[in-house]
Amino acid sequence: MAITAELIKQLREQTGAGMMECKKALEQTDGDMGRAAAWLQERGLATAAKKATREAREGVIEVYAHPGARLGVLVEVNCETDFVARMPEFRELAHDIALQIASNNPLYIRKEDVPAEVVERQMEQFRQEALAEGKKPEIAERIAAGRMEKFYQEHVLMEQAFVKDDSLKVKDLITSAIAKIGENIVIRRFARYQLGE
Repeated sequence: MAITAELIKQLREQTGAGMMECKKALEQTDGDMGRAAAWLQERGLATAAKKATREAREGVIEVYAHPGARLGVLVEVNCETDFVARMPEFRELAHDIALQIASNNPLYIRKEDVPAEVVERQMEQFRQEALAEGKKPEIAERIAAGRMEKFYQEHVLMEQAFVKDDSLKVKDLITSAIAKIGENIVIRRFARYQLGE
C-alpha cells in the first residue's frame, strides 16, 4: 500500500508522534493504521524506559486551588529542557498531576518512597487480619501481599488510577507523556493543603 502524506497526517493526529516516526511506522506495517499506532506505542514505551535515566532539572511548579479555596496543591514536575517546560502539553500534564493530588490525596510519589517500617507495619497488620479471619499462614501471606498492592494503589501517586481516565495509572500517563514529548519527566515533590488540617 502506498504511504501518502494524508495517511501520515492521520497517524500523527491520532498518536501525536513525529512525522518521520509516523512514516516509518506505516512503512513497517504496510500502511495498516491500527498496527502502525501499536508499533509507535511499543517504540514509545521503549524510548520512555531509555529516557528515564536522563537528568530532569527544568520544569514547572504547578499550583492548583480547588474552587472555594479550601484545598490547594503545589507540585514540582521536571523535564530536561526549558523548551519542553513551556509546551502546553507539559503544562497540561503538570495541571493533571496537581488535580490528581487534590482529588486522591496520595502520601508518597513512588512505591520506593514508602518507608520500610510503614511497609512492614502494614504487612503485619494485613497478615494478622487474615489470620483473624481464619486463614492458614501461607494463605494469610498471599492475602497480605494483595492488600499491600491495594494500599499502594490508594496511597502512592504513581500507582493511583488517573482521575480523568481510570483505565490508566498515573505512571502510565507519565510514560505516555515521555514517549510523546521525547524527554524524561519526573514528579519531584508535592504538598497538599486542606483548610483545617
